Amino acid sequence: MSTTGTTAARTTEPGRAENTAALKRIVGAVGVQNISLIIAIAIVVAVIGFQNPLFFTVPNLRVIGTAIAVVGLLAVVQTIVIILGALDISVGSVAGLTSVASAMIFTSTSSAVLGVLGAVAIGIVCGLINGLIIVFGRVNPVIATLATLAAFKGVAQLVSDGRAQGYTGADPFFVFLARGTLLGVPTLIWVLVLVAVVAHVVLRYSTIGRNIYAVGGNNIASRLGGININRYIIGVYMVTGAVAAIAGVLITARTGSGQPISGSEGLELQAITAAALGGAALKGGKGAIAGTILAVILLGVLTNGMTLLGVNTFWQNVAQGVLLVVAVIIQQLRSGERRIGIPG
Repeated sequence: MSTTGTTAARTTEPGRAENTAALKRIVGAVGVQNISLIIAIAIVVAVIGFQNPLFFTVPNLRVIGTAIAVVGLLAVVQTIVIILGALDISVGSVAGLTSVASAMIFTSTSSAVLGVLGAVAIGIVCGLINGLIIVFGRVNPVIATLATLAAFKGVAQLVSDGRAQGYTGADPFFVFLARGTLLGVPTLIWVLVLVAVVAHVVLRYSTIGRNIYAVGGNNIASRLGGININRYIIGVYMVTGAVAAIAGVLITARTGSGQPISGSEGLELQAITAAALGGAALKGGKGAIAGTILAVILLGVLTNGMTLLGVNTFWQNVAQGVLLVVAVIIQQLRSGERRIGIPG
C-alpha cells in the first residue's frame, strides 16, 4: 500500500469513530425507546397519509391533537403511578365522575371556576380513597383501584341518573377549553403540554421524583433509606385524582355536558397502554414522560387513521390490546428475567 493510501485510511478511521460516538450520544440522549416510537409514528403517518391525503389537513391534525389531550393527561399520571410500582385502573371512572360534578356544580352556581374547583376537589378525594385503601387496607393497587373503578362509576351514574348532566356549551370558559386556541394551538393541547412538562420536571429534577423512582425500584431499600413510602403512595394517588379531574373537565368542555360514562369508558386501558408503550416498566422504577407522550401520539394517529380508512371501530380496541401485550413482552425480554410458565 502506498504512503498516501495509508495516511488517508488513518485519517478516515478517526472520523468514523467520531461519527459513531456522536451517534451513540444522540441515541443515548433521546433513548432507544423514544427513537423506536418516533420511527413507528413516521411509518404509520406515511402509510395512512398515502392511503388518505385528508390525514395531513390542518383540521384533521387538530382533531388528533384534541382527541389525545384527555388520554394524554391520564397517561402522564398513570406513568407516575407505574414508576412508583403501582397501578390506577380507576382513572377513567374518576374522569367520568368529575365530568358530571363539574357540569352539575356549574349548572347550580353558574360559575365555571366553581365547577372546575369542585371537580378537582372530588378528584383529589377519589385519589385519597385509593391511597388509603392501598396503604391502610394493605390491598394490592390493582385490586383496590379495580374496586373503586366500579364504585366511582356507580356514584357517577347515581348522581346523574345515568344521563348527561347540565349544559356548558354557552359558557365562555368551557368554550375556550373546548375550541379555543393560543398561538394557533388548541387549548386542550396546551393543558396537556403544561401537565406533561410539570410532571417531567418533577420526576427528573426534584427529590420527590428521585424518591418515586427509588420506591418503584426497591421499596425495601427506600424504606430503610428513610423514605416515607405510605406518604408517597397517598400523595401520588391524590395527584392522579386531581389530573383525572382535569381530564373530566375537558370531557365536559368537549361534549358540552357532564358525561358519567360516555367519553370516559376505556380511558384507563388507553392510559396504561400508552405508559407501557412509552417505556414505563409495570414492575416500577422505570419510565419517562417523553416516551409516554410519544406513545399517546402514536395511539392517537393510529386511531384517527383507522377511522379515516373506514376500519371498524371494534378493531381499534383489538389494536390497543395487541399493543399493550407487545409492550409488556418487549419489557420482559429486555429485563432478561425468567419467563413465566412451565420450563420447556
